[in-house]
Amino acid sequence: MRGTVDGFTHGPAILALAFLVACLGAAVGLRCAIRPSRTARTGRPRETRTGGLRTTRTGRRPSGTVRLLLGALSVGFGIWIMHHVAITGFTVVEAPLSRDRPHVLIGLVVVVVMVGVGLFVVGYRGATRMALITGGALTGLGIASTHYLGMAGIRFQGHFTYETPLVVLSVLIAATAATAALRAALSTRTLLSGLGAGVMMALAVTGMHYTGMAALGVQLQPGVPSVVSADPPAD
Repeated sequence: MRGTVDGFTHGPAILALAFLVACLGAAVGLRCAIRPSRTARTGRPRETRTGGLRTTRTGRRPSGTVRLLLGALSVGFGIWIMHHVAITGFTVVEAPLSRDRPHVLIGLVVVVVMVGVGLFVVGYRGATRMALITGGALTGLGIASTHYLGMAGIRFQGHFTYETPLVVLSVLIAATAATAALRAALSTRTLLSGLGAGVMMALAVTGMHYTGMAALGVQLQPGVPSVVSADPPAD
């Protein structure tokens, strides 16, 4: 028996909140990670003048590495939280839902690691075509992974089905928009342009999420009683 899915139980406010969370996490993380990583990558000495004297300072790679890690955590947590904020508006009308904690935590680890690698590639290789494609693809796969791992952790009396073309489209949306966000982050000069990169990354996350949700169907086990539930999935 097919179940009835409601993806906006709490209205569009959840969509707006989820987008805002992803945007802020991405804006902070991208600005933190990519530009310092490029400075650390060059390793070029910087000359300064003090009272007519010239002094030379070299870039500090550990500082760039720490910033890269913090950036990966910020972007990764933003993506992960966005998914779980958005999923509070998801219900199956005929069945109560619960979530499996290991899937939730694995999704967090996966997205932070994959985003971190993507940021490393772009931050240390620069705005080359291959670096952007590789970094964007890894980040997009991280976004998709945390989404589908989170959905795999939802427990109810039935199972989910997916339309393969829409699943593929959701991953392509994530990778394409993430690539654009990374490209924008490389040219960031002001706080406003940094927010623009964050918006692009948020579009990647929310676009992937809701395309993935559009691909979803629900098959209930035979004999499941009809239970109208407006409650979000509980941990």
